[in-house]
Amino acid sequence: MLQSIGADYVIDYTQEDFTKKGKCYDLVIDVVGNRSALDYKRILKPLGTYVMVGGSFSRILQVIFVAPIISKTERKNMNVLIHKPNGKDQKFLSELFEAGKLVPVIDKRYSLSEVEEAIRYLGEGNAKGKVVITV
Repeated sequence: MLQSIGADYVIDYTQEDFTKKGKCYDLVIDVVGNRSALDYKRILKPLGTYVMVGGSFSRILQVIFVAPIISKTERKNMNVLIHKPNGKDQKFLSELFEAGKLVPVIDKRYSLSEVEEAIRYLGEGNAKGKVVITV
């Protein structure tokens, strides 16, 4: 799915343990968040950057609390992507969406009565796109 939306290089974490291959990266964008911050620290080059986009609540908290220590002691940047919406960005995204240049990836749709199931699905960390609640 990530390659279909333009990623240059994708690692299938279900097929290989990329943290034990000895390869280091300048940038890691983590859309699953199923490994510890220390695993990612190990595969970052000096001055490399790790950005967590998705993952379980416990992993997000781990990155939030451990990342500042790693960033200061290891010269590696570790962050959780937190979007702060603003009018300019929202307008730009809207224009991309209307022009067909931005296509959302929707994994599953749930009705309002299925919110509990949807949250459970998200918490399992298996979503391959957005989970939508239909009102």
